[in-house]
Amino acid sequence: MNRTITNRVVAAVAALILLVVAGGIGYLIARQSTPTAPSSTAATSPSSGKKVLYWYDTMVPQQHFDKPGLSPMGMQMVPKYADDGGPKDVIQIDPTTVQNLGVRTALVERRVLASAIRVPGTITWDLRQASTISARVDAVISKLDVRAPYTVVAAGAPLAQLLAPQWNSALAEYRALEQARSADARELRSAARQRLQVLGLTAADIQSSRHGADAAITLHAPQAGVVTTLDVREGQRVTAGQTLMTLNGLSTVWVEAALPQAVAGTVRSGTPVGVTVDALPGRSFHGTVETLLSDVDAVTRTQRARIVLDNPDGALSPGMFATVQLNPTPDVAVPVVPDDALIATGTHTRVILAEGDGHFRAVSVRIGRAAGGYTEILDGLAGGEKVVVSGQFLIDSEASLSGALERLNDAPTKPAPATSVPMPGMPMGDRP
Repeated sequence: MNRTITNRVVAAVAALILLVVAGGIGYLIARQSTPTAPSSTAATSPSSGKKVLYWYDTMVPQQHFDKPGLSPMGMQMVPKYADDGGPKDVIQIDPTTVQNLGVRTALVERRVLASAIRVPGTITWDLRQASTISARVDAVISKLDVRAPYTVVAAGAPLAQLLAPQWNSALAEYRALEQARSADARELRSAARQRLQVLGLTAADIQSSRHGADAAITLHAPQAGVVTTLDVREGQRVTAGQTLMTLNGLSTVWVEAALPQAVAGTVRSGTPVGVTVDALPGRSFHGTVETLLSDVDAVTRTQRARIVLDNPDGALSPGMFATVQLNPTPDVAVPVVPDDALIATGTHTRVILAEGDGHFRAVSVRIGRAAGGYTEILDGLAGGEKVVVSGQFLIDSEASLSGALERLNDAPTKPAPATSVPMPGMPMGDRP
């Protein structure tokens, strides 16, 4: 009985082995009889009929694959076609792939860029209207008509009275010769008058001075303004040349605007300016840039522009903060592209031109001012071309793979403006 069971087990195992061997032989025969699929590098695209060199992920264009499908990153791979003999600086991408990437273009327009620059500023004294009141001789301040700084005075208003023996003796000599009739006496009187002028007495001071050895001389304001500094007190003794007070006029004021270095080069003497201050809502003051100061602030890296403003009613006070709007350039139409179209590498800037039928070309450009989402093109484009504004970095990667960027870098640093009208592009969505 046991011997019969053993024979049955051996027979089952032998049958299983024969079945496996037969299956393997059948698989090998079937594989050898099946025709081999053509290599992916020799495959052709059904839509374009062009030879495919390899497939790659647009996010990692350095990696090449022999078959289409999903990349390790999970992205659908696109084919790389063999060179079709076209221009060496033109990149060709299958139109279906272009639409799948969502490539959008925009027209290179000629438009007027907003040139206004808004910067902060500070109102200061016009130092050309500053006057220093000083003692021309040794004296004593017998009376101060201005007793506190920042007192507003009118032109000719009394400022202080001084007792000065040197002034009194010169005045006495001048008055003693007033009734002289001889030629020698008149010459002496003229010399006495010149001496009074050297001592700092004007005709108004001489006329208003009183007789007597203790007569005080009154000093008057040479102009209307504000006494910004008062350096003496009543009863104080002063020496010749000592500063008594400083008087600043307010008919004009300076505005010092802080300009970033990026825009300082566009501002010139005579640039029109509009100034507003929070303390005077609804009012605007207009003037021009007088000069661009030569020093640059070491902390803020800004350069100051000096602006002169008329201030007839004295509404503008030094120390006020102001908002300065400058219009450095005339309003002329220039070629502009959307900011999104620019590809900056640090050494130069380029854009991707869409030339139609899936053809693209990288063009080096020189940029200027930027405002309102657009950037001025100084060189490289003339207007009327189409530039890629969405998906241009993927096309730029394709250009890098094909060597188009190397040929772009070999071109002259200053590209010639484009003069030809671009080819009509494929139906891609233009930027509004």
